[in-house]
Amino acid sequence: MKRAIPARREAAAAALGLLGIPALTAVLTGTDQGYATPVLLMLLLVVVVALLGGLRPAVPAAVMGGLALNYWFTPPLHRLSISSGSDVVVLLVYLAVAVAVSVVVDLAARRTAEAARAHAEAAALSSVAGTTLAEQETLPSVLERVRVVFGASQVELVETVRGTEVPVATVGTARPEDGTAVVPAGPDARLVVRGPELFAADRRVLQAFAEAASTALTGRRMAEVDRLRTALLAAVGHDLRTPLAGVKAAVSSLRSDDVAFTREESDELLETIEESADRLQSLVSNLLDASRLQAGALSVTPVPAALDEVVALALRGLPGRERVAVDVPDDLPTVVTDVGLLERVVANLVDNALRHSEIVEIASAPGTLVVIDHGPGLAEMPPPFGSDRGVGLGLLVVRGFVDALGGTLTPSRTDGGGLTMTVALPT
Repeated sequence: MKRAIPARREAAAAALGLLGIPALTAVLTGTDQGYATPVLLMLLLVVVVALLGGLRPAVPAAVMGGLALNYWFTPPLHRLSISSGSDVVVLLVYLAVAVAVSVVVDLAARRTAEAARAHAEAAALSSVAGTTLAEQETLPSVLERVRVVFGASQVELVETVRGTEVPVATVGTARPEDGTAVVPAGPDARLVVRGPELFAADRRVLQAFAEAASTALTGRRMAEVDRLRTALLAAVGHDLRTPLAGVKAAVSSLRSDDVAFTREESDELLETIEESADRLQSLVSNLLDASRLQAGALSVTPVPAALDEVVALALRGLPGRERVAVDVPDDLPTVVTDVGLLERVVANLVDNALRHSEIVEIASAPGTLVVIDHGPGLAEMPPPFGSDRGVGLGLLVVRGFVDALGGTLTPSRTDGGGLTMTVALPT
């Protein structure tokens, strides 16, 4: 159990007993006060020790005071024997009163500590119950409240994903001397608290916080799904406009009786229809991939693969591939990846870059592919690839595929203008 009285107060009370009893004895031995005065003053000193430090320092002080009274003030003096029965009764009453007062003080201190703990629990649980769990900032806020309430150095929510523990959110920094308390926070998550040792009463409150953290995590996931859905709809609308407008304009022109098109003009309009249809086919593929990502139904089969071969597959049949400058040596270390997914990643990145730049470069390093455009298009790529301008469904799929492959996708500005997308993969 936790101490009802702080250790510092107990130490101060013990010091008062060890120093006060000899000092009081020294003062009283030089005076002629009778027997009642030393007993009452010694009892008063022991009561003060009990009030200050509780039972632990008071009982030794009472015994020490009783020995001092016996040796210095109870006939025969300077001996531990007692000649009078009444003196024995006085000393026994003195010890009984001193111990009783110590017990009462210690019990009162424990009740006070328990009441303070109950009040803190009620306040903590009330704050958890009143938290708005729909905001994304709620989860860090809950963890920070746990850290403050329990005096912890670090609080972490850990989730088990495919047998691996993955930190979801962390506040604070752990120390080497910290203890660790772990409570479940939902079916696949745990709340890990590092700091002072926690007891039964603490764990009851901690469990309530864990449930609040689990609810906050669910709220965050729902908000992420809503944002992804919004970005998906914006991206689809953005990517649908151009090919549909091209098909509509070309077909309307060919069906018009007001203009007689030459063979070359007709072929150009038919080429526009074909390119727009290819664009729509690519859009449907990306839309299906985005749906698989959102449903968590994406299958990944990682195998060793050569980057130059993956790039060649990605560019095969891609419109505008003649404007792509490739610098991917064939002696680079292989990467561990799903070839089909990485091929789609490269194709989507190049296709997006070709919309904004006349020349697109593909460079590489061990475990890394870089797609560079120099056009006036996007200068940055804020997650989740959704903005008022419409980023495009292809890049939304790229981010999901790269995450599924265990890699990272890093956007940066191209020197002189444009966007550079760096894909890093495990080798």
